[in-house]
Amino acid sequence: MNNIGVITSGGDVPGLNAALHAIVLTSSKRNIKVIGINDGYDGLIDGHFIELDFQKVRDIMDEGGTIIRTSRSKRFHESKWRKKGFENLKRADINGLLVIGGNGSLKGAEIFCRQFDFPVIGIPKTIDNDVYGTDYSLGFDTAVNTIIEAIDKIKDTADSTSRIFIVEVMGRKAGFLALHSGIAIAANAIIIPEVKPDTEKLLASIEHNWRIGNRAMIIVITENSIPEGGLGLKKIIDSKFPEFESRVTILGHIQRGGSPSAFDRTLASLLAYHATLALLKGRKNVMVGFLNGKIKFIPLADVGWKTHETDTLLMKIANEFSLLM
Repeated sequence: MNNIGVITSGGDVPGLNAALHAIVLTSSKRNIKVIGINDGYDGLIDGHFIELDFQKVRDIMDEGGTIIRTSRSKRFHESKWRKKGFENLKRADINGLLVIGGNGSLKGAEIFCRQFDFPVIGIPKTIDNDVYGTDYSLGFDTAVNTIIEAIDKIKDTADSTSRIFIVEVMGRKAGFLALHSGIAIAANAIIIPEVKPDTEKLLASIEHNWRIGNRAMIIVITENSIPEGGLGLKKIIDSKFPEFESRVTILGHIQRGGSPSAFDRTLASLLAYHATLALLKGRKNVMVGFLNGKIKFIPLADVGWKTHETDTLLMKIANEFSLLM
């Protein structure tokens, strides 16, 4: 194996550049050239290739985003476009591929590997932390810290104005971000997709807190947990308690940006190092994960069609310390 390619696919997360840094250093010490594929799977289809050497990656560990950019490719769902991408790899004499992505991207990687019998190894990244086969995905820890920092500031305003603040975080169908950040900031309630919300119980808790003088409340909710998310919850609260003041803060894409945390930089280096070595040793169609403090290789056939389940221990703690809805 002389040349390997690397793709960052799907939504951007902190830690992608740290992973690229590790891939280039691991490969260059073994005289392997790394080809970065710009713009995710779309770049693979269009042949947007660039060589990555030490000079390009030496100062990127602390940078958010990805220097080779990323995309969500609709074309890659079609066999004819995957074939074009495969032909571009062969033309560029690229012998193996590292795909840094979430569930959808890794599912695409598995299909590509199976269709063309081409060596592919996945590295998990998503702030949602829902990739199967790993306790942590790249970007999650930084996103949690970004949320905590934002809510700490919101709490100052909530305390000063005696308001109820509803903070909507990302996560799609997974409540990891809300659960971890909600526990860390001592939220009054945490609403996640995995647990059906008991709005009557929530409203009773809000009324009780208000009556005993705890009028500054923080509710953390995962997007899509209820119809209209945080705005939908505000409507429910306002219709029951028109005399209370409630506000909604939707953190949005601020959760994706910023310099990666120390944990994400280390995790990126660890996963990328082992993924690169595995690819050079001839492994394929697997994802490198971090499970119970150890490196594990998980078949991509499992990864793309399963999801990482929410931590039941944290859910129990959230029930003890606040309302888990």
